[in-house]
Formats: sequence, structure tokens, C-alpha cells
Amino acid sequence: MPAETSGPERLSSIRDTAPRVAWIVGVGASAGLGAAVARRFAKAGLTVALTGRSAERLRAVTADIGVAGGQVHALPGDVSSADDVERLAAQVRTLGPLHVAVFNAGNAVRGTPLELTPEQFEATWRGSTYAGFLFARATLPGLLAAGGGTLLFTGATASLRGRGPFVAFAAAKAGLRSVAQSAAREYGPQGVHVAHVVIDGGIDGERLRSSAPQHAAAAGVDGLLDPDAIAETYWQLHQQHRSAWTHELDLRPYKEAF
Repeated sequence: MPAETSGPERLSSIRDTAPRVAWIVGVGASAGLGAAVARRFAKAGLTVALTGRSAERLRAVTADIGVAGGQVHALPGDVSSADDVERLAAQVRTLGPLHVAVFNAGNAVRGTPLELTPEQFEATWRGSTYAGFLFARATLPGLLAAGGGTLLFTGATASLRGRGPFVAFAAAKAGLRSVAQSAAREYGPQGVHVAHVVIDGGIDGERLRSSAPQHAAAAGVDGLLDPDAIAETYWQLHQQHRSAWTHELDLRPYKEAF
């Protein structure tokens, strides 16, 4: 009878056989980008941990993934809260080694500098830049401990240029882009692939179709970004060989002006 392993050898064996985990934050409606990314990584065999503000919506997404045979855990919380992120990270660590972390959170508010309140501006910054920093701070130790992994940030057109009615959103997304760049330069050489994805156009999901149905109708066939197509790109980024990593790319419908 073979001798039972113990100590460091046993811990190494547990890490090797434990399920790979993908933690995705900013998961809302089933017909949204966060849910699409979760489905794609679950389909690939990863255990997915999903975080969003709405426990009810998370239950719907986890039920869909579970029916399809995926391993999924709903972890509701607010990623703009340092206490919540710390609590959530502790829960994720119990699931297995973290290999993928996807930051898809954010909150947009429309208004010019003379229309927005300071509270609105700060809340928008907290939902993107600050929350992205908290998420990176919570996930990088696990990715490094696993020997490397992937940290992805969802950006927007506003990450690259500001407009008057979107001053808060642009400032927040530009800040998030800087968080991604700083993390890539610091932790890329240590094996963590950090990428920032600029979503340049409307996403064909529940949010846009409910808030601006006229825009969705005017876009026509394939005039909006398909969430599943975006999710496929996120998966491809995770699969890239480290000799040819992408840090930033932009995605837009074929008829979108830029």
C-alpha cells in the first residue's frame, strides 16, 4: 500500500487536482456581457464564481449554467466596497486556485460638468476605477500563487476619449484603463496576463434593449455587439501564449463609426 503523502507534497497535489476558478464580477441580467463571459468559461470546464449586486439575477444566471452542466457559485456583493471585496475574495479562495479574474463592473451616469453633482461623479468613479483597483488587489495574489493567470478589464469608448455629457463615465473608465496598464507592467513579467478590452459600441443585451429600444432597432442586424461574441474574445485572450500577449484591443460592430 503506497505511503500517504503529507506536508508540502500533499498541498501541491491538492492544488494540481483542484478545479480551476474564474471569478467574474459585474454579472447582471442573463442577456448581458457578464453572464455571457460566465457561460463561456464554464463551458471550458472552469468553476465560475459570479458576483453582482442583485442576488435574484445571479440566481437566474447560475441556474442556466448549472442546467448546462457547469460548475457555478453565486457570490452577491458590491465590488466598490473594500469590505465586500475582501469577503468575496475569501469565498473564492475556498473554491480552488484562481486562474481567471474578469472585471466587468461599472456604472454610467449622463451629465455635463455643470449638471452632475459631486456625489454622482464620485459614485461613478467608485464603480469603475476604485472597484477595479479593489478587484486587482484581491485577485492578483491568487493568480500569482497559481503560477500565473489572466486578469481582464472591460473598458469602453469613454476609456479613450471624453465627452461633455459623459464626464464622470469617461473619467472613471480612463482611470480603470490606467489601473489595467499599471497592473500589466508590474505583474505581466510575473506571469499574469492583464488585458483591457475597449467595447466601442452598444452591447445587444437587456440593458440597452430596455433603456434604448429605438437605438437597438436602428442598429439593424449585427449592428450591436453580441455578448457571446465578446465573451469568445475574452476566452481567446485567456488562451494566448505568453510570447504574444495582447494588452489592449477594441471591439466594435462592423458598421460602427470610429
